[in-house]
Amino acid sequence: MALTKADMVNQLYLSMGFNKAQAYQIIESLLEIIKHALESGDDLLVSGFGKFCVKEKHARKGRNPATGQSAMLPARRVVTFKCSGCLRKRVNWDNERISRRPRRG
Repeated sequence: MALTKADMVNQLYLSMGFNKAQAYQIIESLLEIIKHALESGDDLLVSGFGKFCVKEKHARKGRNPATGQSAMLPARRVVTFKCSGCLRKRVNWDNERISRRPRRG
């Protein structure tokens, strides 16, 4: 299941006491700030969460997998994300706990 914008609005509404219209505006404003930064080519660092980077990809040769015909793929920009160490630990916390259990036998 994916976390939707509506879910984020609802979480903000429940946890912070904003009304739903205010919570929606806060989420929309935050996402617009993020989009604007990435459109400008700036990296976006959210401490304790991760870093979004805009990378330039050069034009390259590719092929259509359906037809096998080769084609030139144009240059483009892509957004990459690298999570922080804190986030990585939280995501893998359950796996670490399981792997640290003493083995039986």
